[in-house]
Amino acid sequence: MEGLVTKSTGSWYTVRLKNGMLIPCTLKGKMRIRDIRTTNPVAVGDRVEVDVNREENTGVIRDVMKRDNYIIRKSTKLSKASHIIAANIDQAFLIATLVLPRTSTGFTDRFLVTAEAYHIPAGIVFNKTDLYDEELRLRHQELVRLYSSLGYQCFGTSAVTGEGLGLLSDALKDKTTLFSGHSGVGKSAIINVLEPALKLRTAEISSWHLKGVHTTTFAELFELSCGGFIIDTPGIREFGLIDFRKEEVAERFPEMRALMHQCQFNNCSHVHEPRCAVKKALEQGKIDAGRYRNYLRILGGEWEEMET
Repeated sequence: MEGLVTKSTGSWYTVRLKNGMLIPCTLKGKMRIRDIRTTNPVAVGDRVEVDVNREENTGVIRDVMKRDNYIIRKSTKLSKASHIIAANIDQAFLIATLVLPRTSTGFTDRFLVTAEAYHIPAGIVFNKTDLYDEELRLRHQELVRLYSSLGYQCFGTSAVTGEGLGLLSDALKDKTTLFSGHSGVGKSAIINVLEPALKLRTAEISSWHLKGVHTTTFAELFELSCGGFIIDTPGIREFGLIDFRKEEVAERFPEMRALMHQCQFNNCSHVHEPRCAVKKALEQGKIDAGRYRNYLRILGGEWEEMET
């Protein structure tokens, strides 16, 4: 039977069959020993073929059907391995916050670069607008202007007041959407407001280091009453890029991609070459200086949290 993976715990998977039944599944032995470069051969959102044991109401995943797409990041524990966050998604939204905890532009840009690489439309949800003072509100407006000008959907939301959640709900309708971001940014809290019946577990920010506390342990897909699905993921501390050649990175920055063919050299790195259209645009203020700094850091292999 065919089904959709709705939850992954590492060893067990919840699969939704076409008749709507949810069954726990394990992997067929051959799949576990396949030469797969990722830490997880099966991801939430995968369409799979399952052998069902009707007596025990369990199943065995024997194959993963061809993916339309997936989004991946470098595994934090295994430096040479990667981790598929989700598969077969229509769009990916980074849930970001300007305070408690703060999402850096470095983290944001690595997320967007990865979405660009896998041709997945992306957006940013700036949550916790209820905590803004005037300085943060101005910073929020500045970031929304920047990222909107680059073609990314931007939302300002509050899971406390409900601000912006109507617009966000409209953007989720009839699509499969990935929510990603640091722990504590409010991914589960937003989903709880959109779908109160789910009652996902949330937690307060740690008063010791002002960082989020992990409440979502495993990636899970939920059906939305407005139509479509949302994938809630565990909070991630880093967003390491994998399988990127340095000469490809600029192509994942829309503002650089639009100019790179005007450079003197076809293999221009946009760092030190003469007659570089990207550097010229930077000098003229047509390319954001912060985005360019994050580009240089990606070229240098800096995946750690960028405090910018």
